[in-house]
Amino acid sequence: MKATLKPVVKAGSLDELTSIRAALIEQRRAAEAKLATERELAAAERRERNLFANAVGQVVPLRRAAHPAPERPRPPPRARQRERDDAAVLVEAISDGFDAESLLDTDDALSFRRRGVGADVVRKLRRGVWVLQGELDLHGLRRDEARERLATFLRDAAKRGKRCVRVVHGKGHGSPGKEPVLKGKVKSWLVQRNEVLAFTYARPADGGHGALIVLLRPGD
Repeated sequence: MKATLKPVVKAGSLDELTSIRAALIEQRRAAEAKLATERELAAAERRERNLFANAVGQVVPLRRAAHPAPERPRPPPRARQRERDDAAVLVEAISDGFDAESLLDTDDALSFRRRGVGADVVRKLRRGVWVLQGELDLHGLRRDEARERLATFLRDAAKRGKRCVRVVHGKGHGSPGKEPVLKGKVKSWLVQRNEVLAFTYARPADGGHGALIVLLRPGD
């Protein structure tokens, strides 16, 4: 009968195994402790969230309101009917049959001034004391068109505060029969306008008897 052989374990190898086993046990304990700590922290966070939810109640997120598009500035309203009415009044306010001589003072130079306007005003007007601030040329226009243009010109000049303007009506050399049609009409039209204080023929350098220098009332 043969004898059974037992493995021989050295003392050094046994000590190493014991140390390895102890290290593994320590690592496992540390991992378990870490996991337990993490679980406690997670449970504490859940308790805090539940506490806030119970105190506040159900929370519904607000919907973001759409920003309204910026409003574009609207153009100022135009009183078109009033403009048409004003234009009609301008035409109707000047009559071709008006007798200017009955309302105006006349001098030898065919200058005109309203009653109450001194003769020195006309003399200054003739000498060019006032600076010309506007001009209207009626050359080549028919009578009705010239009348409307003159009324509009005087109205706009007065609104802008102009005091002295020139109205060119021509000498009539190109008219049928060489008769100055507009020359006399313009004088009659001018005296019917409240804006006009006086007028006189222009100096030769400014058009002579083919143009009138007109003095307007001062603006309000």
